[in-house]
Amino acid sequence: MRDSTQSPSPRPSRRALLGLAAAGPLALSVGAAPASAAGTSVIGGARLARSGVQAQSTTGLPRKLTARAWLVADGESGEVLASYRAHERLAPASTLKMLFADTVLKKFPRSGRHEVTAADLADIPAGSSLVGIQPGITYTVEQLWQGVFLRSGNDAVHVLAHMNGGVAKTVAEMQATAQDLQALDTHVVSPDGFDHPGQLSSAYDLTLFARHGLRNADFRGYCGTRTADFPAGGKKTFQIQNTDRLLTGTWGLKTYDGIIGVKNGYTSHAGNTFTGAAVRGGRTLLVTVMHPSAGANAVYEETAALLDWGFAHGGSAQAVGTLVEPLSEGGTKAEAGPSGKADPAGVGASGATAHAGPSTWRLLEGAGGTAVLLAGGAWALRRRWAAAQAARADSAGRHRR
Repeated sequence: MRDSTQSPSPRPSRRALLGLAAAGPLALSVGAAPASAAGTSVIGGARLARSGVQAQSTTGLPRKLTARAWLVADGESGEVLASYRAHERLAPASTLKMLFADTVLKKFPRSGRHEVTAADLADIPAGSSLVGIQPGITYTVEQLWQGVFLRSGNDAVHVLAHMNGGVAKTVAEMQATAQDLQALDTHVVSPDGFDHPGQLSSAYDLTLFARHGLRNADFRGYCGTRTADFPAGGKKTFQIQNTDRLLTGTWGLKTYDGIIGVKNGYTSHAGNTFTGAAVRGGRTLLVTVMHPSAGANAVYEETAALLDWGFAHGGSAQAVGTLVEPLSEGGTKAEAGPSGKADPAGVGASGATAHAGPSTWRLLEGAGGTAVLLAGGAWALRRRWAAAQAARADSAGRHRR
């Protein structure tokens, strides 16, 4: 599979219909969890496992988003302001490099130096995006990380992974970091995000990686760097440019006002993925968009539209979930409840538990008001039906994978 941050390939359209009207404070949809999320712990709140758009108001939300999953969150409070299939497990492409940085970045000083060997570059997948590292040249740690963040260079990732004790050790440490961050949708196969069977993450997890990383000054500095001079051997250098188009204003896009990073990615299997962060008026918002249907700039355009919504309406939006804290930093471990899905105490307690079967009830919102169809005995019947479905699933021996 081709790994790049430059040339996206079209994907079949899977549109999320956002907002039939400027509605009241009820959720846009109460639906079934997607099949890929049915066995996933509901970290951050039960509503984040539902398949429909989750938001307390449709006001201002972009009407036509093609991404298979997306999420908008407040970077400071961790409140999830709106989401769509937040826990659906999808190929992450190079956005997984955020987890790589969360795991390895603090281990080596910026001024450290490493002479690259052929062995450091021997296991890079064919078709990878490269920054242009050559054996026999000595690079500083800072330059290697610039290669990771600006050019999404898998060669830079593999050199750092070998400095860290090898690819296998680094993958194991990344998986342990994901567990500490409570990013339970993520399964790491390679440190670079290149397509491998079973390498998966989610919009929720990628947002966790970005939020955690931005607390580190070096991470924040690297992902916000637009250009850098990179060694070419001897005293020669060449310029590398960040492939984040909202940061650089390239490929027909304008620089997004307040953008501070974070990481983009593309492979022929995953399509485009992007987690972006921006600051306006002292407020930081995080947006992750995964696998929009088509278009070279779609992942950036949809990110920008969701950031615009967050800055315009997010201050008054009621949270539909939360970004949990790392266990090593005092975060509360999400314990599995009767449904087999984890739900941190106090998060999503009022939301209905998503189930694996097709949804037969919905909250319908219209321009003239909201008609609440789920009431009284009908609501109780639905809850009993969902409980019975969960019991049958448990008895059939279904387990989280």
